[in-house]
Amino acid sequence: MPRYRTRSWRAFDPARARADAAASTTGTAAGGVPRAAPVARLVQLARVRILGLDPGSRRTGYAVVECGGASSKQITHGCIAAAGSTLSERLRFIFEAVTALIDQYQPNEVAIERVFVNKNVDSALKLGHARGAALCAVPNTTPVFEYAPRAIKLAVVGFGAAEKAQVAHMVRTLLSVEGRITADAADALAVAVCHAHSRRALALAESLAVSVAVRVVVPGRAR
Repeated sequence: MPRYRTRSWRAFDPARARADAAASTTGTAAGGVPRAAPVARLVQLARVRILGLDPGSRRTGYAVVECGGASSKQITHGCIAAAGSTLSERLRFIFEAVTALIDQYQPNEVAIERVFVNKNVDSALKLGHARGAALCAVPNTTPVFEYAPRAIKLAVVGFGAAEKAQVAHMVRTLLSVEGRITADAADALAVAVCHAHSRRALALAESLAVSVAVRVVVPGRAR
């Protein structure tokens, strides 16, 4: 039976670790090995505009929320009803619609729901295609953050298995949204609210990572 590869603490090489940390800005580790793709970095602004996306092959919910400090407000929300008789036509429609949204509202960050894998493989594949079409419309300079459906419900409702009606009610309450909200738009608003709530923890994690990298890379500093 094959064994999983493990690394013992005895194999730790401080010089190599410092070289890898220093090479993080060049995209390669020591020995020329390509590094993993960088993690999305938060935008450092007093007010941040977030585009929340709930992808679907036929209906993609979207929402734009502006947050600053402990307050958030809704800018817009709605649903992209993908037109087309084939999947490829609908994917192109999603791409063009998300591109137009980004051009119009200029979000600083994008939050999107992670693919939910269920028993229907065909539905999961179509959902993945729609998600890819939406992400392709996001510029390289705009960071993207992904959240699992359960994490979104937990952040908004406080219960990871909440019903859609509960999510819509809490989103309407948190953002003071009046009138009816479609299910897809409510889910997109929930994605944006989840990211707005998570930004403080993400900012703390970034600051800790930077401080650790500085202590490792800068010579003459205590490690």
